[in-house]
Amino acid sequence: MIRPDLTLPIPEHIEAAHFIGIGGSGMSGLARMFLERGIRVSGSDRADSTYIRQLEALGATVYVGHDASNLADDVDTVVHTGAIWPENPEFLLAKERGLPVIHRSQALHWLIGGQNLVAVAGAHGKTTSTGMIVTGLQGVGVDPTFVNGGVIEQLGVSSGSGTDDVFVIEADESDGTFVLYDTSIALITNVDPDHLDHWGTRENFYAAFAAFANAARDAVVISADDAGALRVAREITHPNTVSFGQSADATFRTHDIITSGPVAFSVTHGDQTVDVQLAVPGAHNAINATGAIAVLVTLGHDLAAAARAVSTFAGTARRFELHGTRRGVSVYDDYAHHPTEVAAALSAARTVVGEGRIIALHQPHTYSRTQEMFQEFADVLEELADHTVVLDVYGAREDPVEGVTGALVSEAFADPDRVHFVADWQEAADYTASVARDGDFVITLGCGNVNLIVPQVLESLSLTDAATAPSTE
Repeated sequence: MIRPDLTLPIPEHIEAAHFIGIGGSGMSGLARMFLERGIRVSGSDRADSTYIRQLEALGATVYVGHDASNLADDVDTVVHTGAIWPENPEFLLAKERGLPVIHRSQALHWLIGGQNLVAVAGAHGKTTSTGMIVTGLQGVGVDPTFVNGGVIEQLGVSSGSGTDDVFVIEADESDGTFVLYDTSIALITNVDPDHLDHWGTRENFYAAFAAFANAARDAVVISADDAGALRVAREITHPNTVSFGQSADATFRTHDIITSGPVAFSVTHGDQTVDVQLAVPGAHNAINATGAIAVLVTLGHDLAAAARAVSTFAGTARRFELHGTRRGVSVYDDYAHHPTEVAAALSAARTVVGEGRIIALHQPHTYSRTQEMFQEFADVLEELADHTVVLDVYGAREDPVEGVTGALVSEAFADPDRVHFVADWQEAADYTASVARDGDFVITLGCGNVNLIVPQVLESLSLTDAATAPSTE
């Protein structure tokens, strides 16, 4: 992993940019916006993806695999993700040539320029909240520029160049880069300590959020319910701070939540109350939507109009995303990779599964998080899923740690009959299909590459006779 050096100068003018790690949703979104500005774009990633194919169709030159030969002679700027290693040959050659080598957050900072920035931060809910703000702004007649961490369903993209002076981003707290931006409105969805491999202590994590909020030019919008957010709020000195959530003293109060199917709820602000129904399930999305509504009202839009616009949000990719149904079993994918996120995803699934069962297919993400939180993952999965299949750890930017595997999670279950650890993906897909029956939901959980097992699960379901499925009760 390469830690971002935010002290490096950002070029004033870029004509040809090379993206190392171009295939992710966030990096591909940045590359798309560079192309839209007439900049020549090349890039590389370790594996092929839909995002890569889309960029190639737009004119980018993309290589699968990292090699020094990928870095063309005309490249004047290199953009990298923090997930690459210092030994990356393209990174080393760029340094040798003396090229500006900037982190993706610095490239985003360059794109934003002097526009009015809405930056969404928080351990959970950033991508969804950012998508809600973008679709909400479009619904009230504003054409924002945006960069999100996931594809917004009704737009089909994770980034876009608008015509109005509003820029909306998902701001990443994992590596500290969210304090880089010149933010107008800061939205904090929650402050659940995570990424302590970077921050070291919870106190450092909280302090960074307080600094992010206090640096906002115009306003801070922060959760009134989350314990971490409440702690950070005590350190916020910004004169224009509003809160949202179910708390009785929230500036924008969420109440009367109905979770049977797509979530419905009411929002009260001052002496006004509006009713809202979303197209996505889960009480957590009622809270996310209230935060988005609060941002729109803070930007000067009417409460009722803001609520109507946000209610059109249809979801983001890899957030409770249905991929198909085979022999009555629905297969979903979700990005959840923290116990709080897993709880939200499974709780949302429970509201719409009806009489069916929930079978979680969990891929632990990073060795450090698995080592620190394996018991919390096990507790949440055992409580909220009917059966869990655990894959091995997706290491991402980390080297393996001896003894830290997916078995840590499965062995922490109180009832071993409720969980099955399978390292081999095909065996995991076949096993999942064997226990699933008509009416069940299978949901993959993780922010690594666990979504790639979905086609295997669907195929295994097609080939497996439901009558042979053993009981998991």
